[in-house]
Amino acid sequence: MKPEEPGRVKLFAGILYCDAVHLADALERLQDRYGDIDFQSRSFPFDITDYYESEMGSPIFRIFVSFEHLIHPKGLARIKIETNEIEEQLADHGHRSVNIDCGYIDYDKVVLASAKYNGNKIYLDYGIWADLTLFFEKGKFYPYPWSFPDFRSGMYDAVFVEMRTRYKLQRRECGYAGTSSHD
Repeated sequence: MKPEEPGRVKLFAGILYCDAVHLADALERLQDRYGDIDFQSRSFPFDITDYYESEMGSPIFRIFVSFEHLIHPKGLARIKIETNEIEEQLADHGHRSVNIDCGYIDYDKVVLASAKYNGNKIYLDYGIWADLTLFFEKGKFYPYPWSFPDFRSGMYDAVFVEMRTRYKLQRRECGYAGTSSHD
């Protein structure tokens, strides 16, 4: 069997923030780099852990945005490096003002990029790992045993269903059927 190129996937970012000004700056920089945002979720309280409070303050919120332009999945590692650079550019005295978790969604899964190794992660490039976070089955997203607690809780499921719906429509509009294409 010959290998096939994967189909394009939908890029998204989950952004942790305390301050609306820093969030706006991050969104502007993300749009400058990755194009128009086609979806933005409501803000979710991020109180599942206090891990980021000493660096970012509190209360912390998370929003998700997705981008209109579909990407090749191999670009995820490079994008994670770039979003880390955006975090550094927006840092205040060495402390991050935002935390940008980039990832992609396709028909079957949500994948986050990570700079941290774990046994369940697959190496991509540039010191970045793919973290399978959610899988889609019978109309619903489900977490893996290793998924972050907030993703396991189901609180973001409607966000990812909406992104998946947009992704499916984009793929249809571009004439891509099934799970792969030669684009």
